[in-house]
Amino acid sequence: MNQQSLQDRYAPESLCFGCGPANEKGLRIKSHVEGDEVVATWAPEPYHQAFPGMLNGGIIGALLDCHSNWTAAHHLMERGGLDKPPCTVTADFHVKLKRPTPLERVTLRARVADVAEDRCVIEATLEAGGKITATCRGMFVAVKEGHPAYHRW
Repeated sequence: MNQQSLQDRYAPESLCFGCGPANEKGLRIKSHVEGDEVVATWAPEPYHQAFPGMLNGGIIGALLDCHSNWTAAHHLMERGGLDKPPCTVTADFHVKLKRPTPLERVTLRARVADVAEDRCVIEATLEAGGKITATCRGMFVAVKEGHPAYHRW
C-alpha cells in the first residue's frame, strides 16, 4: 500500500470540507487503495456527535460521500491510464444509517459496483466497533472544463 493518501498525493491544496488536506476545519479523510477497495480510517472529535457518544449522521454522509468520490476518481484514472485522477463530483448518493455509530475511530471501505466512460457507481460502508453502521451507494461523474469543480485538484 502507498502510505500517502489519494488526497495528499493528488489534491494537497484542496479545501473540500470532507477530504481537503488544506481545510484546517474539515474532516481531512485519508483514502488508501488496498487491492480492489479504497479504505480510510478516521477519528471523530467530541464536536462531531449528534447525541452523547454517537456520531452525527451528516458527518457520516460527508465521510461516505468524499471517500466514495475518491474511489471513483482513482478508478477512472487507472482505467484511463491517466497520470492524475479526473475531477469527479457527486451526481447522487444514498446513505442508509443502519444503527447509531459510536463516537470512535471508524473505517470506510468503498469499491466500484459499475462503471461507464466518465462515471462510476460506488458502494461503500462505514464501520465502527467491528459493525457496519452505515452504507452508501452513489454515482460519481468526471466533469469537463467549464464545470466549477474542474480544476479542484
